[in-house]
Amino acid sequence: MTSTSLKPPSRTSRKVQKLINTTYRNNSASDYTEKIDELCQSFNYPSNSLHYWSDPQQSLLYASPLYEEASPNQKLALNHLHWFANYNYISNSETETVIFNQVTADVFSSQASLQTLVDELVLETEQEHYHIKAFRKIGLATAKALIGRQGLNALLKWNSYKLTLGKEPIPTYQYRTLRSLAAIMHRKARLQYTSYLRNLEAENQFLFKAPTAGMLGRSLNYSLPIESFLGFNWGGGSLFMACHFYTIRIIANLYLKNMEHGIAKFYQKLKKRGEFIPTPTAVSRYHFLDESFHTSISQLLAKDAYRDFPQATAYEKFVANLAIYKMQQGTLGGISAVFPHRYFGDDCSVLELVYRVLQSSLFGMSDRDALYWVERCFCQEHQGFHEAVANRQRLLAELRRFFADFDYLWSVNRNMSLMASLGGVERAIGNNRQIFRQFASSHTPEN
Repeated sequence: MTSTSLKPPSRTSRKVQKLINTTYRNNSASDYTEKIDELCQSFNYPSNSLHYWSDPQQSLLYASPLYEEASPNQKLALNHLHWFANYNYISNSETETVIFNQVTADVFSSQASLQTLVDELVLETEQEHYHIKAFRKIGLATAKALIGRQGLNALLKWNSYKLTLGKEPIPTYQYRTLRSLAAIMHRKARLQYTSYLRNLEAENQFLFKAPTAGMLGRSLNYSLPIESFLGFNWGGGSLFMACHFYTIRIIANLYLKNMEHGIAKFYQKLKKRGEFIPTPTAVSRYHFLDESFHTSISQLLAKDAYRDFPQATAYEKFVANLAIYKMQQGTLGGISAVFPHRYFGDDCSVLELVYRVLQSSLFGMSDRDALYWVERCFCQEHQGFHEAVANRQRLLAELRRFFADFDYLWSVNRNMSLMASLGGVERAIGNNRQIFRQFASSHTPEN
């Protein structure tokens, strides 16, 4: 791979190098990932079922009319289902991170001075594998216990159908067209693709075989071509574009922190009181600590390191801004009626989750009653919407602080203007009413 020369050392680059070295040293010495794996291996739901896993405010359907009428046992279960659903989504997002960490690490490996950064990204990728395994094992065991195998299978089947509907594995011609387009726009005869991308291509696997379902995939509307196109730009040899991926990753880091910090505080409160600490609570706390290292790296690459590399071209700035704009439109593009720390609008998969919960032995509702409560919770204003707005405003303020001095961003991205405009309660209810009509048509109540 052709090396991209760095500018002469500057104060900023020395500072970045020092922080990378410190982060890698501290991350390597930590044992949070090992603790997460141990907790995952020993988890069983009955042993954790009688305790809250976070503050009640972090519960599915919190502050909705249904929550107000729920029994103490039902509220406890809704708290556990919130953990399941949120960490299922986080595991999808960390799957995206695994892919793009490897794509960008190969770009950084072209610089001898960045070997410690490469080592850190390799370590982070290994940690993400353990995180994903723990989230999925604990989450699926929890969902199976609370909504039953039949309800869980129906939910997973619906989500799988939604993601694959009309989506075939990327054809060879489409892959090569997207790759060529990226090269043309970079004004290069061929991009210096990373060894990770080239090895996939040699094995006829390509970058993706299906669209991802995490924060990036949702923002791109589960679009395989757009996601692949961004991958080619992030892995095409440009140090600026490799750094730019971490502007997307820092959005995900801060999104997660806005939810997970509360669970980490809940853990500390239980520990201080000498009370029982549920396994999922401990997993969240150790994950919060693991992710603090990842967030440090995202911040350094997104905000500081790119300034030490060759200046971005007009095309690279356009791609960078487009990706952040799509994140505002997608992952940051609304509020949920039933998830207080989710910052995009509800869709049929969320209605399906609540419907299956209401039909499970937990609530024991008929088809007709379940549909009634789904409509009431999603399509009528209640305090849960306003809880979501308040949480969203905190994230918006943090993102605005972070992006305030980025010199290459459009003002709509620097100020997070699109995110700010998409978080209203009336808009969310209007969206949910449309979705409910679609949902109800496929769930006709029995007479």
